[in-house]
Amino acid sequence: MRILITGATGLIGQEIVNQCHKKDIDVNYLTTSKAKISTVKNYQGYYWNPKKNEIDTNCFDGVETIIHLAGASISKRWTKAYKKEIIFSRVKTTELLINSLKDIQHQVRHVISSSAIGIYPDSQTNYYDENFEEVGDSFLSLVVQKWEAAVDGFLNLKIKVSKIRTGLVLSNKGGALPQIVKPIKFGLGASFGTGKQWQSWIHIKDLGRLFLFVTKNELEGVFNGVSPDTISNHEFTKIAAHVIDSPLFMPNIPKSVMKFVLGDMFILLFLSQRVSSKKIEDKGFQFRFHHLKPALEDLLIK
Repeated sequence: MRILITGATGLIGQEIVNQCHKKDIDVNYLTTSKAKISTVKNYQGYYWNPKKNEIDTNCFDGVETIIHLAGASISKRWTKAYKKEIIFSRVKTTELLINSLKDIQHQVRHVISSSAIGIYPDSQTNYYDENFEEVGDSFLSLVVQKWEAAVDGFLNLKIKVSKIRTGLVLSNKGGALPQIVKPIKFGLGASFGTGKQWQSWIHIKDLGRLFLFVTKNELEGVFNGVSPDTISNHEFTKIAAHVIDSPLFMPNIPKSVMKFVLGDMFILLFLSQRVSSKKIEDKGFQFRFHHLKPALEDLLIK
């Protein structure tokens, strides 16, 4: 089996590649850096430049499934220009893949795209499953709407489409967790706002397994990529402090402070989205990191 992965060198992509190789699944990947092109049999790189509409279509050779992760990080300050880049990087890469497949003979039957729970509205009371139709009014929700609409273009090519709406991805190799833990280690950890906002999270190993579970079982549609154990921001902070054996003394940090520090991106810390994982569990997926404490112990305790 051979899979094409976009965004293979990113945090989630690297985990999926590792799990593919453990299962003897060969990987093709696309990169914008010719210096990062590998020619190893089970890990072959191909060049693309979405801004110039360029792609080496040899990347599709022998591929039946595409895992599409490419997109500019949302963890940088959201200037007006960078907001455009966040959307462009997701929509344009998707359109380039679709338009390229239109013009060639290929074997692609299934596309699994990363997405985000940011599409759901901010709420303390709602419990979101994949059938919830109302969308949020945040910039992140707009990004996800445009992203998912672009991915639906594969349906016009008679290719099955899956979307994995990920929550907060926990990894000790990057992403949000090291930044969350850093102030806690120095006794400066604190909840954001009221601390009551829901945080839906997933251990990166479970997320990698989830992508491959959808791949293996050829599942179609939208699936929430979150653990069953959604907790409040306050509880998350408290458990993290307990795991690394650090006290919490600081008062909660108000929205105004974080907006001054982070600009519009501050909303990432305050959105409340309690999201259900029941749909993917009903398909037979079993989380290895069901609860937060063992997940953090796995990632933070050496």
